[in-house]
Order: sequence, then structure tokens, then C-alpha cells
Amino acid sequence: MGSIEIDIGRSVYELCGEYPEIKEAMRQSGFTDIVKPGMLETAGRFMTIRKGAAMKKIDMENIKKVFSEYGFTIKEEIK
Repeated sequence: MGSIEIDIGRSVYELCGEYPEIKEAMRQSGFTDIVKPGMLETAGRFMTIRKGAAMKKIDMENIKKVFSEYGFTIKEEIK
């Protein structure tokens, strides 16, 4: 099975709705609050992985590594 490309510009809520296993990949990446009751339904509706990484000071390279272990690749933003 190939990897699934995800757009980290989408909200965490949208991504987890489409790919529920992202929630565990996020927890493993350092987003420990995502598994707390209500977090996905509240902050997750407007938070993106990139915004969350900046807020929590989580290295994007680490996120990419963990997500690849779960079968995801992160779609790179074109600037």
C-alpha cells in the first residue's frame, strides 16, 4: 500500500474525520492534547498541524517522520 498524501493546511478536525488514525500519529508526534475529550471537536475545528506545531514548538521533520510510519506523507506547501 502506498502512502496517503495529506494537506496540513486543512483543519485537524477534517483530517481526523477522513483518516481517524491521524489522531494517534499526532499524539506520537507530540500533540498529546489531541486525545483529550473535546479537544478535536473544539480547537481541532480551526487548528492545523502547522499552526499546532508552531504553538507547541514541535519540529516539522519529526512530524513528517512519525506520519510516514503511519502511512502518510505531508503535502508540501508551495510558497
